[in-house]
Amino acid sequence: MGPTGTSWKLHDPVEGRSNPAKIAVVIPCYRVRRFVLPLIRSIGPEVHSIYCIDDECPEGSGDLVERECPDSRVKVIRHTENAGVGAATFTGYRAAVNDGADVIVKLDGDGQMDPSLLRYFVLPILAGQADYVKGNRFYYLEHSRGMPRLRLFGNTALSFMTKVSSGYWDVFDPTNGYTAIHGAVARLIIERPVATRFFFESDMLFHLNLARAVVVDVPIEAHYGFESSNLSIGGAIVPFTFKHMRNTVRRITVQYFVRDFSLASVNLLSGLLASLFGCVYGVYGWVNSSIGEQPATAGTVMVAALPIIVGVQLLLSFLSYDIQNVPRHPLHPRLAEPARPTH
Repeated sequence: MGPTGTSWKLHDPVEGRSNPAKIAVVIPCYRVRRFVLPLIRSIGPEVHSIYCIDDECPEGSGDLVERECPDSRVKVIRHTENAGVGAATFTGYRAAVNDGADVIVKLDGDGQMDPSLLRYFVLPILAGQADYVKGNRFYYLEHSRGMPRLRLFGNTALSFMTKVSSGYWDVFDPTNGYTAIHGAVARLIIERPVATRFFFESDMLFHLNLARAVVVDVPIEAHYGFESSNLSIGGAIVPFTFKHMRNTVRRITVQYFVRDFSLASVNLLSGLLASLFGCVYGVYGWVNSSIGEQPATAGTVMVAALPIIVGVQLLLSFLSYDIQNVPRHPLHPRLAEPARPTH
């Protein structure tokens, strides 16, 4: 039952019927002993099951939940060694998928995410409008006022890099861990080599785009209390940059040269070659001019400048196409789901 006393329904577009949706919550637990029990108590009755993943927590979060949480919906799953937030989330995804969950919501165990907003993450998926929903603390200016300036700057930089590498140009705040995913899409994604530690959320978007899943943002307010984040934004910029560059090359190669070859592919290749030729020829002409102490002729300058100008225009044309190429049609209706047990 939902907070308003009515069941949330999962619409079946093929059969034309509506069934009560099974909502699962996954909570990765690592150094969250002070916050995890209040978080579980605040999760409403619309949620069918709750999976607490003890990622070899040194504070014994899993033991605490088993000992002091009377909620029958809660299941504790333990890792024998610390594997990272991504691995813990995927462990929860597997358990929820095996139990027949329709939508799986991931909440961090540090108390920064408000479970009362859960309906806004679940409903776009139940309505068939999205495959994956994530929080965005920057959508409204007043929501991000409490965010530390360093974290604000770091998240902005990481957001732009994620737009380029993932291909989701219309989403922001990629490190936000408040997410929801359709069970059928989760079943597909858990088989992919997604990063298991702090790059998890950004890498998740990259793999979702390769699967052509629809991702939407939900505005949420940033909450910061006495908890400390395990992710250092300043320390993450450099390693994340190289990972984003790798994903950018992989995505463009797959999307524009393996799965398809279109005018956008031609624009990209032509733009890169023209720009490269113009730069190399320009440097060559400048070096010869400097050695010979003779100014370059107008013709030499034009031979260098014109390919650069044309190349940049072609690259901008490709970028425009890529921005418009964000997935628009939800993936989960096209995925075959195994029949549920009738007992």
